[in-house]
Amino acid sequence: MPDWAIAVLAVLTGLLVLWAALLLILWVQARRAGRDVDWRQVVRLVADVVVLLRRLVADPRVPRGTRWWLGGLLVYLLLPIDLVPDFIPVLGYADDAIIVAIALRYTIRTAGRPAIERHWPGTPEGLESLLALVGVR
Repeated sequence: MPDWAIAVLAVLTGLLVLWAALLLILWVQARRAGRDVDWRQVVRLVADVVVLLRRLVADPRVPRGTRWWLGGLLVYLLLPIDLVPDFIPVLGYADDAIIVAIALRYTIRTAGRPAIERHWPGTPEGLESLLALVGVR
């Protein structure tokens, strides 16, 4: 096997292991929240999350570095190219959920939970589900 093929295989294997680890972290966070996450409701939150990200990016009270990361996340979510294509059942959206959870945890650490609550466009129950998914009480 050529060296370039071994390198490509190693990178793909590493990405697969990282992705599996992130799925495990997401599951652990959901269990740590102390209640079950309603996954059907989380799937319905996609539009609300996109609006939330857009509002956070436009808010000058959110630190500039955080707004840049959230802008990049927004672009990633809106582009048709994903780490795992969305047409793959369950797994296609799991990578998006993992990335959003990581980004929102970072945003809560840097901008605070009030910023998320202030810009949330959905229902209070939807926000609670999202925060449970992210691992924030």
